[in-house]
Amino acid sequence: MLRRIRSVRHSLPRPAMLTMLRSHVINKLDSCISVMAGAPDVLLHRLHSVLNAAVRLVFSARKFDHTTPLLCELHWLKVPQRVKFRLCVLTYRCLTGTAPHYLAETIRPVSSHGTCQHLRSAETSTLLVPSTRRSTLGDRSFLVADTRAWNALPQHIRNASSLPIFRRELKSVLFRSSFPNAI
Repeated sequence: MLRRIRSVRHSLPRPAMLTMLRSHVINKLDSCISVMAGAPDVLLHRLHSVLNAAVRLVFSARKFDHTTPLLCELHWLKVPQRVKFRLCVLTYRCLTGTAPHYLAETIRPVSSHGTCQHLRSAETSTLLVPSTRRSTLGDRSFLVADTRAWNALPQHIRNASSLPIFRRELKSVLFRSSFPNAI
């Protein structure tokens, strides 16, 4: 798809090219990116090269030009932050009841665990992280990866009142961690 868009880039204005890239490339990149939680850096690097190619196409940059300032200008997250963003949004949807039931029933708040009900952590919105036997496979599962990503968020983001507010606050925090010198 990037090659097709590249072939018509001279006849497209930048907003139209951005729309095409978001709808055909970025949406495909983001569609199942939460599955990449805990994946090796080699696989994440492949996805990041697709993102870099899309950014270079928007700005007509050369192949070896640095893409970090361009990503920052477009306000696009890097691949590891995209993975965390998708995991946390899915967790928020599970907790608010808008996610599929089979996912929502696996997530348990700390307050629902019998031995932790009287702890200070039961009053926060932290989730219970299940123990795993194998760090290679167990830590990559949805249940472990999403609860760890959720518990790492600041409290004010976890307590957001609606999904659009949660997404905006989460993206701001992840953008600042991805590009600390941009702000």
